[in-house]
Amino acid sequence: MALTETDQQAIFKAAGAVQRKGMWLMCADDPHSSGASIETVRDLNGDGRPEAVVTEGGTFCYGHAGMGYQLLSKQADGRWRVMTGGSGIPEFLKTRGAGNWPDISIGGPGFCFPVERWNGKAYALNRFEYEGKRCKPQR
Repeated sequence: MALTETDQQAIFKAAGAVQRKGMWLMCADDPHSSGASIETVRDLNGDGRPEAVVTEGGTFCYGHAGMGYQLLSKQADGRWRVMTGGSGIPEFLKTRGAGNWPDISIGGPGFCFPVERWNGKAYALNRFEYEGKRCKPQR
C-alpha cells in the first residue's frame, strides 16, 4: 500500500516524531538515532483503511528491547490516530479483540512476552505468551 508524502508526514507527526536534519525522530534525545521509519502499512482490522507501524531503533530511549513503535490507524476523517505504542517489537497475531483488531505480542529480551488486545477503547494487557503458548513472566 503506497503512501503519499502528505500521509507519511501526517503519520510521523501523529506518532509524535519531529524532523531534524532531514530525518524523523521519535526519540529526539538520542544522540545516535538513525531515525524513525514507517515499517508496515496495511489494513489490519478489515475496515478498508490502512494502519501504519512507525519504528525506531536504539537503546537510549527503548532500553534492552532496542526498538520503539507506534501503531497508527487512518480514521474516516483522514487523520491518523495512535492506537498503541511503546518499547518493544510488535508482532501481529491471528487472535483478535474488539472491532477485529489483531492482538499484538510485544517482543524484546527474554522468553515470555506481553500480548495486548484491543478492548474497544485501547490496547490493554491480555496475557503473556512465548511461541504461541501462555507463560508467566519471571519477576
